[in-house]
Amino acid sequence: MNPQAINIDAYDYPLPQQRIAQHPLAQRDACRLLVYHAGQIADARFRDIVELLPADTALVYNDTRVINARLHFRRATGALIEIFCLEPAAPADYAQNFAQTASTQWICLVGNLKKWKEESLQAQITLSSGEVSTLTATRVGAHGNAWVVRFDWTGNHTFADIIGAAGEIPIPPYLNRNTEECDSSDYQTVYSHIDGSVAAPTAGLHFTDEVLQAISGRGIPRWQVTLHVGAGTFQPVKSELIGDHPMHSEFIAVPLTTIRHIADHLATGRTITAVGTTSVRTLESLYHIGCLMATDRWTGEVPQWYPYAPEHPQLCVSEAFDALIRRLESDGMSALVAATRIIIAPGYQYRVVSGMITNFHQPRSTLLLLVSAFVGDANWRPIYDHALATEGYRFLSYGDACYLRP
Repeated sequence: MNPQAINIDAYDYPLPQQRIAQHPLAQRDACRLLVYHAGQIADARFRDIVELLPADTALVYNDTRVINARLHFRRATGALIEIFCLEPAAPADYAQNFAQTASTQWICLVGNLKKWKEESLQAQITLSSGEVSTLTATRVGAHGNAWVVRFDWTGNHTFADIIGAAGEIPIPPYLNRNTEECDSSDYQTVYSHIDGSVAAPTAGLHFTDEVLQAISGRGIPRWQVTLHVGAGTFQPVKSELIGDHPMHSEFIAVPLTTIRHIADHLATGRTITAVGTTSVRTLESLYHIGCLMATDRWTGEVPQWYPYAPEHPQLCVSEAFDALIRRLESDGMSALVAATRIIIAPGYQYRVVSGMITNFHQPRSTLLLLVSAFVGDANWRPIYDHALATEGYRFLSYGDACYLRP
């Protein structure tokens, strides 16, 4: 199958608004879990994942943390300007940017842009310490359909302190409600600790410390990767053909020790279970980065259509991981820091991931394409039809989960 020729109309389904969960369950691991294995569909609870995972698997999840990316400034006229921080511009490195103590620049979406007539906007920010800082936002220049915005602030505070106090958690737009205080904790995984995402890796929201400890108690390894989820994850496919859809780029970081663990695990014939589509994209990108490095084509980002390109060397997994590890070692790097733009759609050959824990995704979305590529193009719809026909299944970010093992 040529993924660029796929018509997005084939990946539509009716999703009633009342099936979209507005909040998570009070007990995270009590949510429903649809299990798809070897063509069979069954219903369970999420806490059952402890026993459902095969003994030979390793669990890999995304440790990114959602930042308070939505900032509000009010003009003297009363007009409200919303600045949505997407990704750092200067410094471009997330950790360095959050550590700045006077000024920084971000690529941002600006709401009510026509009302922003002054050179700069200001807001008074009260930090958790009780200190007050003046935050100033200045447009630097256009960046596609976004803007580069410079932030300056008073006092000896990091930008992490400032955005933590000034912003709010950017819950998904399809919830059609304002951010509530509970979202500050509800929209974070229990293992989140690397600031950078503007959307949660929502499959991980179902895990509790008790479930994670029980998984470890079975001797199943748990490893962390980082992919900072961008606003593009909610970008609908507007083109008729997938080949005309521009995939968003996302930052990934994986420690060299984790890459070695994954390579060794796969080399002995064992499996990898990914928590969420973000972990899937990260893990599959590792294989393609290794292929790019092996052929001296690595430029820092995995191109959107590289997995399907005729120049792809189609290395075996061990060859690709060997090339990746050798390159990092020769460069003296303790971690891979890169970007990925790959689109995973029917026609894609999975190389690393054998099991997937994920939520139910929006109709006509690239995430639904990723799931279809995993379970088989004929199988995604029966899975979703079952969930829609079964009373109680809740959809999207705060909804229920799937455990997929083709």
